[in-house]
Amino acid sequence: MWARLKRLFRSIFGGLIEKAEDPELILQQTIRDMREKVPQMQNNVVQVMATEKLLQKEVSTLEKEIKEYDAKVKAAISSNRDDIARTYITALQEKQTALDRARQQLETAHAASEQAKKFLDNYILQVKKRTAEAQQLVNEARAAKMQEQLSQAMASFQIGDDAGTFQEMRERIQRRSAAAEARMDLATGGVEQQIQDIEREALNIQVEDTLTAYKRQMGMVPDTPASAPAPPSTRSDSAAEKTLGPSDRAKALE
Repeated sequence: MWARLKRLFRSIFGGLIEKAEDPELILQQTIRDMREKVPQMQNNVVQVMATEKLLQKEVSTLEKEIKEYDAKVKAAISSNRDDIARTYITALQEKQTALDRARQQLETAHAASEQAKKFLDNYILQVKKRTAEAQQLVNEARAAKMQEQLSQAMASFQIGDDAGTFQEMRERIQRRSAAAEARMDLATGGVEQQIQDIEREALNIQVEDTLTAYKRQMGMVPDTPASAPAPPSTRSDSAAEKTLGPSDRAKALE
């Protein structure tokens, strides 16, 4: 029974955690963790290199001291002071032993330093590579999320939620358009509108007749038979003078 309960709780909480996990956020956090390790690794490499530098200085100091003791031994022997020469030789042998030990430690430190620098370079290269891969995966995750949203939107159209709204609005607009067209047909197809059209046509005919008469007076068109309508003669001479030129006025008097 306890095993079944544990399995149930694990399945419930595991499902909740899996739903809450965002691949984009997890990848970004992983890259941040890798980048945060770089300064710590650089500090470790610096310590290894510092140990190598200290050993190099120690080797140089011991080599200098050995040369000095060697000169002192020679000077003591030249002065027939064998007892002092023996003391210098003992110190010289101790320095030589220390020098050998320091040189061995220096070789070990140098190898460790080179290995640490190589490991750091490889780690930085891996961080750059993983960063590029993570960025590509993040872009793919964003594209997948966009596709999911688009598919959900398309599914809602297919289900009929928004599609029904669009269809209802389309029908309503079509009904309003049809009603407006019917009102326009009714307003332009009545008797009053027909009378206005006839009056407007008669006015156009009068204007054309008057224009033809003026052109005939001015000699721009040949005279017509007696049955043709004559130009307007109700105007006075003063009005003719205002509207016709000298030659045209003479023709009008004839």
